[in-house]
Amino acid sequence: MPSDQVNKVNSAQYKKMVEEQAPKSNIGKDCLMAFLFGGSLCVLGQIAFDIAKSAGLDKDLASAVSSISLITLAAILTAFNVFDDIGRIAGAGTLVPITGFANSVVASAMEFKTEGFVFGTSVKLFVIAGPVVVFGTVFSVIYGIILLILKAMVVDVGL
Repeated sequence: MPSDQVNKVNSAQYKKMVEEQAPKSNIGKDCLMAFLFGGSLCVLGQIAFDIAKSAGLDKDLASAVSSISLITLAAILTAFNVFDDIGRIAGAGTLVPITGFANSVVASAMEFKTEGFVFGTSVKLFVIAGPVVVFGTVFSVIYGIILLILKAMVVDVGL
């Protein structure tokens, strides 16, 4: 028998092998932990917002303080290798966009710090951040154009 046929596995056999090897998860527990941790991150953001508002900052500046606080917290927890431990328990709850993004950027930068500041850390920051910034910019422009067209249509119709 030719050697290339020895390792062939049909899709049913492959699916069975994957099911046997894949870790079993408790969906109910996973959903509950994601909800609790994700909700807790949002509560922390709201607390930071409320503290900033009570200090006399306007809504926009208080929102910025809240976002910066969550980004800083996620970056520090990632730097001390705590964020991954929390992620193992919280699952998708740590993917609240702002903290998940901060974690991915800091983790990729830390992974390549041995290659130097410019060609390691700095370059790897943009491995994750680059596509997000590019697509965020492109889609915000598309959204703006669509909004402009819709507003022009509403004005023309007289609504």
